[in-house]
Amino acid sequence: MPPAEFLLVDVSNTFTKVALSSRERVGRASRLATSKLTVKSLKKLLGTRQPKHVIVASVVPRRNPVVASAFPGLICWVNHRISLGVGIDYPKPETIGADRLANAAAAMALYGSPAVVVDFGTAVTFDVVNPEGKYCGGVIAPGLNAMTDYLHNRTALLPRVRLREPRQAIGRSTAEAMRSGAIHGYRGLIAEILRQILKEIPSTSRAHLIATGGDAALIAGSTALFSAVSPHLTLEGLRLIGCRNFPAGSTSPPFSKSRPARQASLRVQR
Repeated sequence: MPPAEFLLVDVSNTFTKVALSSRERVGRASRLATSKLTVKSLKKLLGTRQPKHVIVASVVPRRNPVVASAFPGLICWVNHRISLGVGIDYPKPETIGADRLANAAAAMALYGSPAVVVDFGTAVTFDVVNPEGKYCGGVIAPGLNAMTDYLHNRTALLPRVRLREPRQAIGRSTAEAMRSGAIHGYRGLIAEILRQILKEIPSTSRAHLIATGGDAALIAGSTALFSAVSPHLTLEGLRLIGCRNFPAGSTSPPFSKSRPARQASLRVQR
């Protein structure tokens, strides 16, 4: 079996997403709990396929040695120093989460600027590419599950509920009332943050609003806020970054790309 061009690895706080890709298309994504990330589990997800290059976005520095051990000599760690295809206008670029850089790179390449990427994960992050095509900052808010988990953990009678689209706004049970508060309330939070962001983007053209992440379809899919819903935008960004840093036919990463960004002692935004 011929080697895949890229192995894409997105190490997030809760889950690690992994996918093989060609230069043109991302394959089916798999995920595992980041707390259970091991060399063995990574190799099991990969199966018999052998990638030429491994493109990694990690916001969990303590897991970086696991990934490095699994794929020695093949890794390009995403950080502000490599070619991203999007500029950076940010005071401390070394503190930008690698996944946020990948999202910005994908937004710029696939949609253009200005753009705002809303990533619905453990936290919900808003990342802004300004009209000049530069990443200029964003917003971080609690993730959707944090709302219901907080209510369950801090009250005696409220259950932990599975989040899905409410049948109506007025709940006819405790669980229905909690779903309504979480889903409708969260959409209100997203809409207001976007409204404030768009007020600060000086542009004569309409900004592209892209939703991604695990809860993107639930929250964004039934609203008219977003230009696109792309659940695997981060992986698309890693593919595009791989293509930029490894022209067709290249064999190994430059030395500067074979080590993770020095984020273990920094406060990483995620």
